[in-house]
Amino acid sequence: MLEQYQQARLSRDKRFDGRFVVAVLTTGIFCRPICPARLPKEDNVRYYPLPEQAMQAGFRPCLRCRPDAAPQSYAWLGNQTTVQRALRLLRNQPEQTLSDLTARLGISERYLRSLFQRYVGLSPQAYQINQRLLLAKQLLQQTALSIDAIALACGFSAARGLQQQFKRRFALTPSQCRTEKNLPADAVHLFISCSAGYHWPFVRAFLAKRAVSAVETVTDNSYQRVVRAGDDVVTLTATYDPQKNGFQLMLMLRDATTLPAMLANVRRVLDCDAPSDIIRQALQHAGLKDMALQDVVRIPGVWSVFEAGCRAILGQQVSLTAAVKLLNQLVNLCMPCSGFPTPQQVLACDIQQLRMPEARKRALRDFASLAASASEEQIMATMCEIKGIGPWTRQYVMLRGCSEPDIWLENDLVIKKQVKHLGVNAANCSPWRSYLTLQLWSLA
Repeated sequence: MLEQYQQARLSRDKRFDGRFVVAVLTTGIFCRPICPARLPKEDNVRYYPLPEQAMQAGFRPCLRCRPDAAPQSYAWLGNQTTVQRALRLLRNQPEQTLSDLTARLGISERYLRSLFQRYVGLSPQAYQINQRLLLAKQLLQQTALSIDAIALACGFSAARGLQQQFKRRFALTPSQCRTEKNLPADAVHLFISCSAGYHWPFVRAFLAKRAVSAVETVTDNSYQRVVRAGDDVVTLTATYDPQKNGFQLMLMLRDATTLPAMLANVRRVLDCDAPSDIIRQALQHAGLKDMALQDVVRIPGVWSVFEAGCRAILGQQVSLTAAVKLLNQLVNLCMPCSGFPTPQQVLACDIQQLRMPEARKRALRDFASLAASASEEQIMATMCEIKGIGPWTRQYVMLRGCSEPDIWLENDLVIKKQVKHLGVNAANCSPWRSYLTLQLWSLA
């Protein structure tokens, strides 16, 4: 691994952006492997899989290449899914306490600390503080949100806590780090970097075929969506820039505390962080030939587990066109122009107007009833108890609503045909079988 990092640094290999950072002993700075600054001598550098690890070792993020804005890959953790999930939850919801985190993971705080020390090399508390500071730096440099709003958004109880930690870690005050000065105070213009090999044409086409007209708009270079942010309804637009290999995200937001979860969801829905080169190797190991791998697909997600479940239920035993038509009808029955319906809105609307079997209507109503009072973890654990919802539906929700990377829809008719035609061995693709599923769909 060390030799791979060394070669990637020397060649500024874009495939490794977000997979590790380079810390320079002589400057006390850590950078992305693609940083355009003059390359330091090998004796003067150290490598860390996570920016938070470099910060804990006393290094500061480079103000030129901005490692806080890089893609984030946890592929180096392999099959250690508990640690991966913990890192993602801490990154996506910086305000949560560690007791809340362990409750969601179903483990004790002691076991969580043990896992972090073993796999990450620092405590969960240290990782959380460093992650909050990296997010704060990104928001300070790319938005005009007030320092008070940024502090709350990043999980600090007040601006003073952010200022103290920022000064200690970065040797700068938050004001000194600020670069955007000409945007409205509630405007968010953030650049979201993608990992190398991003396949926007596939993501665009996939989302466009399934777009719900009152909720989503897909153009040649952008994805726009109406979402709920707390009590507000927000329209966000992510515009793809092929030269920079990322999305320019634009939205107006009154409650900044909703921003971290929203940013994480945008990254997940657009699958910005997938390590394409590692996935390509797994697909080849499963038996796909180079001709079938000219472009490695991404997994276009769905905004929530509830929406994914509704899409899966309405899509049972009908064509994609018919499923999208039913989704549009459902949205219009509930409340158009306010995003995808909530479970409460689905329960309140007259779903008898939907032209589908009564059993499917009951399944939709029962699913909405479950989702109205359950967390996403509880929904996933119990949804198959609902009559009319089976393993395929749950797997689809895991694939697109949770963006789980190792979901294999072996009973899907298209997948069965493709496996037989191409001689694929899915077991050899783990833990990336979700990408094999999408790749086979795209080749059908």
